[in-house]
Amino acid sequence: MSADLTGLSAAEVAQRVADGRVNKRPAGPTRTMTQILRANILNPVNAIMLTLFAVIMVAGFPSDGLFVGVVVSNAVIGIAQELKARRELRRLEVLNAPSARVCRDGVTTEVAIDQVVADDMCEIASGDQLVVDGEVIAATGLELDESLLTGESETVVKFPGDQVMSGSFVVAGNGFIRATNVGADSYANQLATEATEFKLVNSELRAGINQILKWLIVIIPPASLLLLWSLLSTDDGWRSALQGTVAAAVAMVPDGLVLLTSLAFVAGVIALTRRQALAKELATVELLARVDTLCLDKTGTITTGEISFGEIITLIPDRAEEILGEIAELVHSDPHPNPTMAAIVDALPAPVADRRLQVEPFSSARKWAAVGFDDGHCMWLGAPEVLVPTTQARAWDLINTQATAGRRVLAVVEGATDDPQVLPADPTCLAVILLDDTVRPDAHEILSYFVSQDVQLRIISGDSVNTVVAVAARAGVPNTERSVDARTLPEDPEELAEIMATQVVFGRVTPHQKRAMVEALQARGKVVAMTGDGVNDVLALKRANLGISMGTGSAATRAVADLVLLDNQFSTLPVVLAEGRKVINNIERVASLFVTKAIYAVLLTAIIGLWQVPFPLLPRHLTLIGTFSIGIPGFFLALAPSTDLVQPGFLRRVLRFSIPAGIAAGAASAVVYAIARQDLAVSLEEARTATALTLLGVGLVILVMMSRPLNTWKLLLAAAMAACYAVVIWVPALSTFFELDAPPLRIWGWITCAVVVGGAVVVMTGRRK
Repeated sequence: MSADLTGLSAAEVAQRVADGRVNKRPAGPTRTMTQILRANILNPVNAIMLTLFAVIMVAGFPSDGLFVGVVVSNAVIGIAQELKARRELRRLEVLNAPSARVCRDGVTTEVAIDQVVADDMCEIASGDQLVVDGEVIAATGLELDESLLTGESETVVKFPGDQVMSGSFVVAGNGFIRATNVGADSYANQLATEATEFKLVNSELRAGINQILKWLIVIIPPASLLLLWSLLSTDDGWRSALQGTVAAAVAMVPDGLVLLTSLAFVAGVIALTRRQALAKELATVELLARVDTLCLDKTGTITTGEISFGEIITLIPDRAEEILGEIAELVHSDPHPNPTMAAIVDALPAPVADRRLQVEPFSSARKWAAVGFDDGHCMWLGAPEVLVPTTQARAWDLINTQATAGRRVLAVVEGATDDPQVLPADPTCLAVILLDDTVRPDAHEILSYFVSQDVQLRIISGDSVNTVVAVAARAGVPNTERSVDARTLPEDPEELAEIMATQVVFGRVTPHQKRAMVEALQARGKVVAMTGDGVNDVLALKRANLGISMGTGSAATRAVADLVLLDNQFSTLPVVLAEGRKVINNIERVASLFVTKAIYAVLLTAIIGLWQVPFPLLPRHLTLIGTFSIGIPGFFLALAPSTDLVQPGFLRRVLRFSIPAGIAAGAASAVVYAIARQDLAVSLEEARTATALTLLGVGLVILVMMSRPLNTWKLLLAAAMAACYAVVIWVPALSTFFELDAPPLRIWGWITCAVVVGGAVVVMTGRRK
C-alpha cells in the first residue's frame, strides 16, 4: 500500500477521540421514556379524574370509583403505541446501519460508523454508503449516487481532489477518501439536525377535544364548589356532599372520549401495521384523510430509484438486426456492469455467437464502453456528447428530442479502426438507446385515486424539469405541462405561494426550497402531506402536516416522518386514507355523545346547586348510564366502517348538536327529579332511579341519532343497551350495588313524557345537524 494511503496511527486516532472529533450522529427527533410517560399520564383529564378518585376514596365510597379505570386504559394505550413506534424505528436503524472500512497504520479495518474519526482514510467500493464528508484521495472509475442528498438521480463521477458527501452511495468503481467533516458537521447530519425537534402530529380531532377540555376545566371547579356548598347545607352530611359533588364532576369530564379516541386510533394503527405501515403516534392515522395537497419526491418515491430499459432506435434500418446483435455482444461483455449497463443487459438476450476480439469495459472517465469484432470494425456505446459528432444532424435531432422528453439517452457509434481503445475522429451514429426511471408499478393507480378524491398533487424533485415531467406523466399525474425550474422561483413567500397554487411539477429543487414550498402551501390554508426517502427531503417532511417516508429511505427521513411505509408500497396510502376517514367520522359521533353528557351534567349541577337538594345521581349511576348510552355503543361506533368524505369544522358540528341535546336531556331529568321529590311517598333512591331512567331514555335517543345512517346492527345495539339497563334494575344483586329502586307507576308516566319531549328536541336538533 502506498505511503499516502496508510491512514492515521493508533495514537492519532486516540487523540481525535479524546478531542471529540468522532462520527457521532445527533439524536433523532424522538421522545425519551420520561417524556412519553409524562405526556400520557400528566394531562388535564387524568389530573381531574385522579383528583376526583382521591376525593371519593376519602369520602368512603370505593364502589363509586369505577371511573378511574378510564385513566389507566388511556395512559396504557398511548404509551404502548409510542414505545412500539420508537422500537420499530430503532430496529430499522440497526438493519440499515452502514459500517465503514478505514486504513489505520497501513491496515484496513471495518468499524462502526460512530468509530470513524476526522482525517480517517476510508476505503469505498461499489455498494457502499458514505458515512462522512470527505475528499477523494484515490479513485478508479468512482461514481456516486447523491440522490438521497440532492434528489438528482444522475450518478456523479468523482476524481482525486473532489469533495464527497455523507449519505451518498457508490454505484461503480472504488477509491479512498479522507474524512473531513464527521458527526454533526457532515452535510447529511446538518440537514437532519435542522429537523431534530420533536413535534406531535397536528390533529384536528385532538385540538377540538383539547379545546372542549379547556372549557370544562374552567367550568368544572366553580360549578363543583357551588354544588358542594349547596349539598353541605342539607342534612345528609359531608360524605354525601362529596359523593354528590364527585358524581357531578365525573359526569362533566368526557373521560371516555379520550379513551375511545385512542381506541379508534389504535384500531387504525393496527390496520396500517398489517399493511406494513408504521404510524409514529396514534393521531397519525387521522391526517391523510384531511390532506388536500400531496407533495411527492420523484426519486425513490414515484420511481423505484432503478433505471429501466426503454427502447433502441436504429438510424440505419437495413442493418437493424445486425446492430442489435452487436449491441448485445457489447453490453454482455462487461462482467460487472454498472446500473445503466445492467438495465440494457436485462433487456437484450445474450448473443449466440461471440465475434469479440477485444473489449473495453465502461469507464466513467471516458464515458463509453467499446468492443472490437473479428471482422476488423469497432463499436462504442456511451454519452452522446462524447461519441456523436455535432455534424450528424439527424442523430442529434433524435437525441435532443428524447432528452427534452426527460429520457436518458446513450449513443451507439462505429468507426474505421481496429483498436477499440482509440475513439475515431468521425464515428457514425448507428442507434440511440433510451432509458427511463422505473416508475413504481402501483404509482399510476394510486395517484389517480388521490386525484379522484380531490387531492392536489405536487411533484418536487432535484432532477431536471424535463426528466421530472416525463416521469410524472408516466405515473399518471395530471397537468404535468405546468412545470417550473426551481432555480427561477422567487424567495418571497407570497409570490412562491402564488406559483405553488397553479404549478404542478418542480425540478432542480433544493432541500430548503422543498421546505419553503410546503410552508407556502400551508400559508394558503392547505393541509399538506409530503413523501420522500432522502436526506434532501427531511426539512420538508418535518414541516408538512403529514410526513411519509419509505422504509428503505435514510435514517433521518424515517426519524422525522409521521408515517413509514416499511415495505415501500405506495398502495398503502389509500388504506391510510380509508382508516383516517373512519376514525374522523366515527370519533365525531362519539364526541357528540360525550359532550352531550358533559352539557347535561353542567346543567344538572347548576340546577341542584341553586335548588339545594341532594344530587339526583350517584357516581355509580352515571357510570352505569355512561356505559350503556355512551361507552359500550361508542366503542362499536368508533370502529364501524365509514368512508364519508371528511369536512372541516369538527368542533363546530359537535357543539351544534351536543349543546341543545344536552340541555334537553338535563332539563328532562331535572323535571322528573323535581316531580318525584315533591311526592312524599317517593324515596330519594326511587327519585334518583327515575332520574337515571329518564337520562338513559333520552341518551338512547341521542345514541340512535348519532348512529345514522341506521341499519339493523345499530338498532339492535340501542335495544341491547336498554335491555342491559333493565336487567340491572330487576336483578336484586345489581340493583342493590347500584342503589336502584324502581319508582311507583305514577312516576313512570312522567318519565315517559319527559323522554318523549326530550327525545323530540334531540331528533329535531339532529335533523338540522
